[in-house]
Amino acid sequence: MKLQGVELRRITMPLVAPFRTSFGTEHERDVLLLRAVTDGAEGWGECVAMAEPLYSSEYADAAADVLRRFLLPALSRHQESARRPGGPGGIAASDVGHALAPIKGHRMSKAALEMAVLDAELRTLGRSFAGELGAVVDRVPSGVSVGIHDTIPALLDAVDGYLSDGYQRIKLKIEPGWDVEPVRAVRERFGDGVLLQVDANTAYTLGDARHLARLDPFDLLLIEQPLEEEDVLGHAELARRIQTPVCLDESIVSAQTAAAAITLGACSIINIKPGRVGGYLEARRIHDLAVAHGVAVWCGGMLETGLGRAANAALAALPGFTLPGDISGSDRFYRTDITEPFVLDDGHIAVPAGPGLGVAPLPDLLDKFTTSTEWVSVG
Repeated sequence: MKLQGVELRRITMPLVAPFRTSFGTEHERDVLLLRAVTDGAEGWGECVAMAEPLYSSEYADAAADVLRRFLLPALSRHQESARRPGGPGGIAASDVGHALAPIKGHRMSKAALEMAVLDAELRTLGRSFAGELGAVVDRVPSGVSVGIHDTIPALLDAVDGYLSDGYQRIKLKIEPGWDVEPVRAVRERFGDGVLLQVDANTAYTLGDARHLARLDPFDLLLIEQPLEEEDVLGHAELARRIQTPVCLDESIVSAQTAAAAITLGACSIINIKPGRVGGYLEARRIHDLAVAHGVAVWCGGMLETGLGRAANAALAALPGFTLPGDISGSDRFYRTDITEPFVLDDGHIAVPAGPGLGVAPLPDLLDKFTTSTEWVSVG
């Protein structure tokens, strides 16, 4: 198909409540959306970069800049070269990664562009995201991420509400000073039957290994990314010192880094976030690698709108995703989503079955939250 251009659209989505992690507190989401226009259909992509470079080095303003100045021109050049005599012409989603490879890093921006092109391609062909990725179920178990609270009673009230809603798994954000006691309180209040895990977002060092071992008695599913993202060897050593399974998040940015982490024994579980690894096609490669090595995977979340949530649900429907992912109902974070809302049903989220993502922004709501738009020609 011929890619004619991409609209860069910024929207601001107020959160239902502040969401606090070890690296900061969000009150609203500044989201960069991409609308890819082709000669067959339009496709949507969502960039998961935050407003500030706190979770990773990427942030929304930089994502828009690198797309405008480097990624879209690179895709344009690739498309032009494909139209030379003997070339197939146009662009396919499978071409995007190769076309953008000379530009180092910026995986969240690349993922958003690949997502938009893939959505357009699949809508043109009448195929779904889930079918294309290899989904084997039509709904996925839903877990919920619970931010750091001011008090333990407030945390317990929040967890009680999510369990009453039917969420299958609880993930607690932790940091030094907010770890053992909150976990103990949740276990004592709700019992050992609750699937419970914790996420440190790189807040600890290997020197905290003895302290982190105090979480072992609580039978957690996993501890997610306790150490700095570059410290893969430290995670391997930590895994030998604690009983709680170590899961890597920020450290896994590609299938190559996943293979290295598995070989070193740095993790027994991997959180796959498509934006962090450069796109859904690379996410599928990591899934396949993990399955081949007997490593469990689950789908992480970045407070996506309904667009990213639809794609994540499709990914989480692959056979290797054996743990509930951070694919919550829309109302976990937003009173009003930009698509038809995702609704929790018996602890599960339905996987869209329509062409492409199977969902699209509702024009009135999209306009309501839009702060700016910019058209970048590619054809």
